[in-house]
Amino acid sequence: MNLKPHKLLTETDIQRGMKLIIGDGLAAEAMITLTGGAFLVAMALLMGATNLQIGLLSALPTFTNIFQLISIWLVRRTNNRRAVTVICSLLARIPLLLIGAVPLVFPAMGNIQFLIFFLFFFYFFGSIAGPSWNAWIKDLIPEQVMGSYFAKRSSYAQALNVVLSLVAAFGVDYIRQHYPAYELFTYYCMFGAAGIAGIAGVFVMAGAAEPQSYMDKENIFKLLMRPLRDSNFLRLLLFNSAWVFAINIATPFFTVFMMKAMGLSLSVITVLLMISQLTGVITFRMWGIFADRYSNKSIIAISGPLYVACVIGWCFVGIYSKHYANIILLVLIHIFTGIANAGINLSLNNIGLKLAPSKDAVVYLSAKNIITAIFSALAPLLGGYLADFFESRRIQIDAVFTGPHTSKTLHLLALHEWNFLFLISAVLSILSLELLLLIAEKGEVGKNIVVRIMRSSIRNNLKDYFLIGNLISWHEHFRGFLIRKKSG
Repeated sequence: MNLKPHKLLTETDIQRGMKLIIGDGLAAEAMITLTGGAFLVAMALLMGATNLQIGLLSALPTFTNIFQLISIWLVRRTNNRRAVTVICSLLARIPLLLIGAVPLVFPAMGNIQFLIFFLFFFYFFGSIAGPSWNAWIKDLIPEQVMGSYFAKRSSYAQALNVVLSLVAAFGVDYIRQHYPAYELFTYYCMFGAAGIAGIAGVFVMAGAAEPQSYMDKENIFKLLMRPLRDSNFLRLLLFNSAWVFAINIATPFFTVFMMKAMGLSLSVITVLLMISQLTGVITFRMWGIFADRYSNKSIIAISGPLYVACVIGWCFVGIYSKHYANIILLVLIHIFTGIANAGINLSLNNIGLKLAPSKDAVVYLSAKNIITAIFSALAPLLGGYLADFFESRRIQIDAVFTGPHTSKTLHLLALHEWNFLFLISAVLSILSLELLLLIAEKGEVGKNIVVRIMRSSIRNNLKDYFLIGNLISWHEHFRGFLIRKKSG
């Protein structure tokens, strides 16, 4: 396998590389789907994990980002970002095979400590591969199509996530109901399959070309000071760190809440997560188009408050006596969370790539990942501690409606171990969004202007392709008729 960089990439190299990176993205998405999210939480709970251990599992992916300094050192030493990415990605995915295979041979090793130990190495090598991959891809993908390209790649990956998650969730629930003794065995098999998919993705990715680049041989710590001396990039770091800390206090525990407090099955939880994924797939390209046309900052300013509203919505889940009312609320939360996350994740990734100079991209992006990793890793650990602290505390707000012969009590809000987390997360998220105003992005457009243009564009598309567009049009004509009649 030839991993040497090319001095100059042809248009054919670029187009082929873009297709291969999408292929690797699909393999990586299959790997992540089978080993993360609700499946990892369910597996950990089956192993008897505590809230703190759940928080630790959630913190590992971001905590290991502090080792991205190794990536900078390797790229400086080799001037070969593709080799660093491919080799470290391969080393990252081997532990998944071990998690799947070792407990089948030595059943006594199948415990939560074993799972955390090997997942550490999975995330460790993945974190080293990350900055070199980002810097490589930044030079491979033309900047003018970066937003729409990653939106396309993400939409394909999320579509695969939807199908694979549903199949796996219904399969696990079937085994849980009919063969409960084999539930843990099923999770081990999923890890083994994820390892195979991940390794296959590495070989696909290795076929993409890399344009030659050289890093300064300056002291590594002096290199890391460059993004900190860049005032605009520093403001991005402050916002990104505050945002990930705020949301990760609560995010890892949404699934735990649905499993433990709501008693929902894995298939129901997966369907809800898929609803969120599907709305993300549908809106990803829209966000990408508007991000390219206007700015990533404007997209965050729109999708950030929407996400905060969804977190607040979690405080109202479970307070209704009717089960279907809670399910409807969960569906609505997941729909709008998917829309919001699509815009936030795409824009945060793109604005980091955009503000990082090409020559020092690996340094800038590593500094960003290392600094945000600290806050992102501390948040779920704090969340696990707070969940235990608030476990025996409860606040309920009711409204009593009295009549001549009867009275009715309406539950407005109930705060308990989980909802306290959700409320704290929402408040901190609102505060972090204020830091977004300090960032300057080339070509940025005011949020209100983008909202108006998006609303007009969406309405026009609905009018052209959907029945609801006709309803909107009829409503506008009818409203105009009433105004004219009133003025006449």
